[in-house]
Amino acid sequence: MEFETKVLSRQIQEALYHNQETLGTAESCTGGRIAEAVISMPGASNYFKGGVIAYTNEVKENILGVSHQLLEEQTAVCEDVAKQMVAGACQALRCTYAIATTGVAGPTGGTSETPVGTIWIAYGCQDDIRTCKLAEDFGRDLNLAKATNKALCLFLDYLKEKISSV
Repeated sequence: MEFETKVLSRQIQEALYHNQETLGTAESCTGGRIAEAVISMPGASNYFKGGVIAYTNEVKENILGVSHQLLEEQTAVCEDVAKQMVAGACQALRCTYAIATTGVAGPTGGTSETPVGTIWIAYGCQDDIRTCKLAEDFGRDLNLAKATNKALCLFLDYLKEKISSV
């Protein structure tokens, strides 16, 4: 695991633990990498509720409550699906906050509308979900590493805004 990832995970740990807040993840393209980073810190069980690896639309729908119609109309790789994944994770895992990812890591699977490297990151709580779109292709391994670190960084910034003692 990269040093930057460990530093971000430590800062998230401190913010959540000291404020008695909880976190869950809903990951598609990152396949558990964000959860792995979060649990790399000793004591993660005090604030990390768990994660859902929603690699298929079926899991997105049945576990996270993502709209079937939305998946049909916009595909799984869109901002609204990422937002619904966060909301679904907060509900299913009964956590304060969640981080979600959905995208096309590559090397195949892209289309002209959604090329390889397109990854939506969503994060927040039930009533305040924010998003970020990554749109560059650096190859599968780097796409996933960049998405993981970006998600952690964005979430940490969000916590700093929401929790005064971060």
